[in-house]
Amino acid sequence: MLYTANYYLGSLKKTRPLKIYLGDLTYTTVTLATEAFPLNVGFIASYCKKLFGDDVEITLFKYIDDIDKAVNENPPDILGLSNYCWSHNVSYEIFKMCKKSNPDVITIWGGPNFPIDFPSQKKFMQNYPEVDLYVPTEGETGFSNTVKLCLELNSLKEAKQIILKNPIDGCISRNEQGEIHYSISTVRISSLNEIPSPYLNGMMDKFFDGKLTPMLQTNRGCPFHCTFCTDGRDEVNAINNFSIERVQDDIQYIAEHTPKNTHSLHISDLNFGMYPRDIDICETLAKIQQKYDYPKYIKCTTGKNQKDKIIKAIKKLNNSLRVTMSVQSLDPEVLSNIRRDNISVDHMLALYPALKEANLQTTSEVILGLPGETFANHMQTLRDLVRAKMDEIVVHTCMLLDGSEMNLPAERKKWDMKTKFRVLQRDFAELSNGKKVIEYEEVVVGSKTMSFEEYIDLRILAFIIFVTNQGIVFDAILKFLREQNIDVFELYYGMLTNRKNSSENTQQIIEQFKHATINELWNSPKELLENFQKNSEYKKLLNGNAGTNVIYHYKAVVISESMGDWTEHVIKTAHMLIKNSNIYNDELENQFKSVANYCRGLSYNVLGLDRLDTNPQYEFEYDIPSWLSPKSDLKLNNFKLDTKLKISFQLDDEQFKMVQDNIDVYGHSRIGKSKTLKMLPNQKLWRRPLITSNHTTYLCWDDE
Repeated sequence: MLYTANYYLGSLKKTRPLKIYLGDLTYTTVTLATEAFPLNVGFIASYCKKLFGDDVEITLFKYIDDIDKAVNENPPDILGLSNYCWSHNVSYEIFKMCKKSNPDVITIWGGPNFPIDFPSQKKFMQNYPEVDLYVPTEGETGFSNTVKLCLELNSLKEAKQIILKNPIDGCISRNEQGEIHYSISTVRISSLNEIPSPYLNGMMDKFFDGKLTPMLQTNRGCPFHCTFCTDGRDEVNAINNFSIERVQDDIQYIAEHTPKNTHSLHISDLNFGMYPRDIDICETLAKIQQKYDYPKYIKCTTGKNQKDKIIKAIKKLNNSLRVTMSVQSLDPEVLSNIRRDNISVDHMLALYPALKEANLQTTSEVILGLPGETFANHMQTLRDLVRAKMDEIVVHTCMLLDGSEMNLPAERKKWDMKTKFRVLQRDFAELSNGKKVIEYEEVVVGSKTMSFEEYIDLRILAFIIFVTNQGIVFDAILKFLREQNIDVFELYYGMLTNRKNSSENTQQIIEQFKHATINELWNSPKELLENFQKNSEYKKLLNGNAGTNVIYHYKAVVISESMGDWTEHVIKTAHMLIKNSNIYNDELENQFKSVANYCRGLSYNVLGLDRLDTNPQYEFEYDIPSWLSPKSDLKLNNFKLDTKLKISFQLDDEQFKMVQDNIDVYGHSRIGKSKTLKMLPNQKLWRRPLITSNHTTYLCWDDE
């Protein structure tokens, strides 16, 4: 017998509403780990309220402490939690705690962190006996079918007996003998407006707390099949949309309810900007920005194709949308290995100059350790992205995710993947039962085409590029090198190979980064988890000596504590490249002095407590701001001044407030500042040059 829920009649024997808890959890132990609203469970809650009305009482959770207390003091009838890599272990521990408080509770897990092959699915369900049901696809259908069953029967015990013996449409269950029942619905909700907005019905109201960031979803699905991604499965290939009117209403509601200290909006679409309707959505966002001064910046993953549409869409948002391109690799063979050859490399590279021409900031994401990747072709990917003048290049280590094709046993064996385990940054807590819960990830640190030593060297290089290639702050040096036909990639590689010529402080930071990158790796989850159950080791997580995102952590160290030394390393390395060129002369030397001082001014003390009180000032023989203008294509020697120009480098009030608002949320520690830097767009961080001329001071450029 297959249980479905096309409609609801209700049970006459019901004496009270069915109590339901739904959670998409985040850690807050050292700082807020995941800042997005729990929109996914909000959709499920809204759908259930539409079907069952007052017969259900639904409470949504984001913070672990809140649900920890709730399941112990007032346990629900049904507990549904999202399963992501960053909340996997804590969710399961909450299930266990809830079953102790209410043995009859029905526990439902859902989300992408679930294997796609049958043997692994069976093993998963056997390994997590406190989970009654798993919803591997869209949660609304499978969850509501379970709720319907519970409402129509006399008791939760009776419902659980049926769940153990019969498949529920859209769910996977396990009987008492360990056998798996399947009824995974292949039919997705095509008209997403069937799901009422959790914003418009008030279910999201309590999350407008000044800590979390509103999340907007305009469509579901992805047309691409990348093997490393949980959204690369064929069953999510079709794109389903919310109506434009629905999206507009959500945007309006979010803007009206967002606190003044919240500046950003997350768009969760997998390829925003790629579709014609996205232009209309951007127009709505632009009108909202004008009326509410929100959002100041928008985070999203932009489309991989349709360059013209993407540019047209994001230009409407006044440079508030940071363009993030999921490049991953530019090597044709690697792209073929990960089923990504339906994305044009030439198209993606062509997007960057167009974006720069439109004065838009760009970020490119790369994955280290993909199948078939070598030291040489990864270096070439980085070189090509640097040549494309990306503002920011972020290199992630390849992570093996449950729910991805790459994690299949056959794929692991094919590429001879060497993996280690590491703590997910900020994702740990001690629960009320005394259990220390820690999330971890499995990462690829070698393969048949890349050694572990090569992996470490490429991680160090990625760190140097990540800190240095940040848009704006070193733009003058990068442009000057390009004018002399010097490959900018050689600057970053030179900073790596010649790091012994940098300050002792800079050498120490790079060496600490290297050791942290090696020491964060564990041979097995058991070894990792047992280690951090020790109080002395757990304290390392609390004080930031372990369990951080190493690249972001040490970027925060550089920018908040050692930016001056780092800037000098950049300048010294660039100067060496220029002096070693065939065209070096005294005029180039003088030009470089102006370029170097300009970078010193921009990068000076951007996160210090006294950052408003310390404003460096330099005199310039060349008009650097005019030379850097996107409208200028002339070389620096055309901007020689008759009279020296005084420029003071300052932070304006808006910048200060935006940075401070984030620090207030995430904290003043290295971990907190690391999170702040991750949230802020680069153009909002660095100092602005103010020119003093004829007793008049004025801003010489503006990121708007």
